Amino acid sequence: MNERIKALRQTSIETKASLSPERAKLLTEFYRTGVTDQVAIPVARALAFKYLLENKKLYIGEGELIVGERGPEPKATPTYPELCTHSLNDLEILHNREKISFSVAVETRKLYQDTLIPFWKGKSIRDKIFEEVDEEWKSAYKAGIFTEFMEQRAPGHTVLDDKIYQKGFLDFISDIKIQINKLDFCHDLEALEKREELLAMQIAAEALIAFAGRYAGELKKLAKVEKQAERKAELEKMSEICEWVPANKPRTFWEALQYYWFVHLSVTTELTT
Repeated sequence: MNERIKALRQTSIETKASLSPERAKLLTEFYRTGVTDQVAIPVARALAFKYLLENKKLYIGEGELIVGERGPEPKATPTYPELCTHSLNDLEILHNREKISFSVAVETRKLYQDTLIPFWKGKSIRDKIFEEVDEEWKSAYKAGIFTEFMEQRAPGHTVLDDKIYQKGFLDFISDIKIQINKLDFCHDLEALEKREELLAMQIAAEALIAFAGRYAGELKKLAKVEKQAERKAELEKMSEICEWVPANKPRTFWEALQYYWFVHLSVTTELTT
């Protein structure tokens, strides 16, 4: 194990896991605008995803060669209020439990109490499901007979397949536009719905390319002020990589790894109502 890996590993071990309100706060900001009331559901979700990637904090760790974090910094875990909104009691348990705990700041608890919980009450997927099931089901659930696997979990355990190594997202966007142009609005009763889904896919693909572009710009800034020649060269190379992928098909193993990671981050960021 080289010194770089040792240092990164040690940082990972020593960093305390925390609960980050960043994603929940941004998503709530977006849905409060009312934009989603004016577009189809797939497009609304794509626009929410775009907003998250446009405003998500960028993190570039010392010595890292692959950039990107789920939260604003390492081991800062985002939450998904649209799936199941944490209660204040949930936050207390997460903060204090003995085994796998997540530090929850006072500011985060206040944000949940004053903003997130009131906004998402009755809107989360969990709330909507519980409105439809009978009391016997709820009683069984409360008794712990079964649990909902996705209740407090992020989506995305896998990332596509080898298609992400064969095509860049510009290629996917080109494919999407071809499919839109093929739609038959005269004879296909589902053509309009198909178009909305395809438009949403295009928005999401463009958003991920722009997200990588944000990292490319930040890496370029860091390279300009970096004094150590070797690290300066690394930062410049990383900026070039983020300008190339995921927009384009990866040409090297380094590019493929960064491409994969950007797509993985997008999958674990995306889930919205």
